[in-house]
Amino acid sequence: MSKAIVGFCVRLLITLSVVFAFHIAILYFLEVPLFENQIIASYIINGILAIIIFITLFKLRIKYLDLLGFLFMGGSFLKFGVYFIFFLPLFKADGVVVRLESTSFLIPYITSLIIETFYLIKLLNNKW
Repeated sequence: MSKAIVGFCVRLLITLSVVFAFHIAILYFLEVPLFENQIIASYIINGILAIIIFITLFKLRIKYLDLLGFLFMGGSFLKFGVYFIFFLPLFKADGVVVRLESTSFLIPYITSLIIETFYLIKLLNNKW
């Protein structure tokens, strides 16, 4: 594997782990259930999708450098598709989507999006 891919995976996994720990700590201090609302699945699926998207972008960087931004947006669309297909029906099962359910998906989504964006900028600037 490329050094860039390994570096991305390590940084993403460490960052998601730290954010997950803070997320759980905040839920603990708010005295709400810690592992409900598909929080673990949200972190795992967002991490896996971020890795898949980055590897795809990395592999296509030479042939499709001009299209990487659009491919990146397609990856974000894919993540939201996963949310709407798999998570939203679970959240709406009781008829309402509460803030805790939304944040259980959005926090890992935004975290992985930030890391992906940072590495996409490196790809676009031909740092590898």
